[in-house]
Amino acid sequence: MIRVGIVGLGLIGGSLAKAYKESGRAEVFAYDRDEGTMLLAETVQAIDGVLDDTVVQACDLLLIALYPDAAVEYLREHAAQISKDTLVIDCCGVKRVVCDACFEIAAQHGFVFIGGHPMAGTQFSGFGKSRASLFKGASMILVPPVYDDIQLLDKAKRLLEPIGFGRTVVTTADKHDEMIAYTSQMPHILSNAFIKSPAAEQHKGFSAGSYKDLTRVAWLNENMWTELFMHNREKLIREIDIYVHALEKYKQAMEQQDSHMLWELLKEGRIRKEEVDGGR
Repeated sequence: MIRVGIVGLGLIGGSLAKAYKESGRAEVFAYDRDEGTMLLAETVQAIDGVLDDTVVQACDLLLIALYPDAAVEYLREHAAQISKDTLVIDCCGVKRVVCDACFEIAAQHGFVFIGGHPMAGTQFSGFGKSRASLFKGASMILVPPVYDDIQLLDKAKRLLEPIGFGRTVVTTADKHDEMIAYTSQMPHILSNAFIKSPAAEQHKGFSAGSYKDLTRVAWLNENMWTELFMHNREKLIREIDIYVHALEKYKQAMEQQDSHMLWELLKEGRIRKEEVDGGR
C-alpha cells in the first residue's frame, strides 16, 4: 500500500484520486482550496483524508495537479515539509516553466521532482467530471532531472502503475513543449477559432461527425488554456504560422481556380496522414 498526496481535485487530480482508490493499492490524501470540492471528494470516498503538512511528510508520491504558476508556488511554499523519500510529480500541460523552477526547488530541499503530463482529458473541467478510468491506456509523459536515471524512472513507473497508463514517454521539457504545441494546444486554438464563423449559428441539420470532432474542444477552460498558451507562446506561434501558411495554399488554389493544385494539396495531406498514423 502506497501513500499518495494529490494537490488539486479538478478533472485531472480528481481522476487520479479515483484511479488510485479504485485500484485498492493506495491511501489517497488530497487538498483543494475549494471546501465544497473537498467535501464531495470525501463523501464519494475518492480520498482517505486531507493532505496537510504532516501527511505530506509521509507520502511516497506527491502529485501536483494545478495550473503551472500555482504548481510552482505550491512547491515553493511547501518544500520544507516534503521528505527526501517523497517523489514529487506535477501534472501541468507545459513543462519548461514548471521544470526550470521545480528542479531548483527540489535540489535546494533534498527531494526529487519529475515533470509530468498525463495525456488524457475532456472538454469539461472540475471534480464532478472526473473519473477513475480517464487515464486507462493513456500516455504519461515524464521529464526527469537526469534523463538516464533508470532507477528513478523505475520508481516513478511503479508508483504510477495503479493509475493504468498504457505508455510512459521520457523526454525533455523543451521537447515536450514543442510537441504539445502541435498535438494539444493547436487543436484547441483551431477549434476555438473555427466555431466563431457566423455559419455556426445555423449548423444544426447540416453538421455531422466532422463538425462535432472539430468543435469539441472549443468548449474549453479559458483560464487554464490562456496560461498554458502564454507559457508556450514561442512554440505555439510557430505552429500557427505553419498552419496559416498551409491554409493560404488552399485558398490560393481556389482563388486561381486551379483544380490540379487543390488536388495535389489534398493528396499530399492524405498521404501525410497515412505516413504518420498508418493509414485507416
